[in-house]
Amino acid sequence: MTTSGAPAPLDPQPSTEEPTTKEPTTSGGTSHAAKLNWLRAGVLGANDGIISTAGLVVGVAGATTAIGPIVTAGVAGVVAGAVSMALGEYVSVSSQRDAERALAEHSDGALEILAGVYRGKGLSTQTAYAVAAELTALDPFAAHIEAGLRLDPNDLTNPSHAAISSGTAFTAGAILPIAAITLAPANIRIIVTFVAVLLALVVTGTVSARLGGAGKRRAVLRLVVGGAAAMAVTWGVGRLLGVSGI
Repeated sequence: MTTSGAPAPLDPQPSTEEPTTKEPTTSGGTSHAAKLNWLRAGVLGANDGIISTAGLVVGVAGATTAIGPIVTAGVAGVVAGAVSMALGEYVSVSSQRDAERALAEHSDGALEILAGVYRGKGLSTQTAYAVAAELTALDPFAAHIEAGLRLDPNDLTNPSHAAISSGTAFTAGAILPIAAITLAPANIRIIVTFVAVLLALVVTGTVSARLGGAGKRRAVLRLVVGGAAAMAVTWGVGRLLGVSGI
């Protein structure tokens, strides 16, 4: 026997969609993950500037005590290194962005994949296809990167910004060894440069370890040993060439 009246409400179906955690963003729209990537790249660029320029000026100082050639070689090394780093970063990031864009816009069944994402979120097939088509028409790259490939467009590095950041970080790191070897007295300039560079590498190694969640001691030891070895080798080569009169 049935009773009259309003039908009982249906139990809501439990959602099968897994909650997504959106990366917190700054006021400028860039996620913290992207900010950390920028900072990590800056530290690596500074390390390159410190070690390569220190090796260069110490090597020249091993061949001559005249400050002119040492400073000239150091400045030339900074300019060449910064341009090379910036150009390499621009080409690398541009190639990566081109590959990501091609994957998002021209992959087989891209529209079907995007519509499937929205069907999984509870939309009907017709609505899912309509939403996917409209978003693709507006900005296919952003639509497929964010929904289809689960990537945040704000996390994708801008090639120009990456180039500027890399070149600037390299230059900032390179200033230290040039300043140390220029300002120190002639009889101790190599020792002062060694000490200044190794202390700077301790700082950058510590920052790198904290950003990457690695062990501080190991990260610092790698940088310090590598930097000391680079300066020792270049000083030895410069000394040998200077003594031989080449």
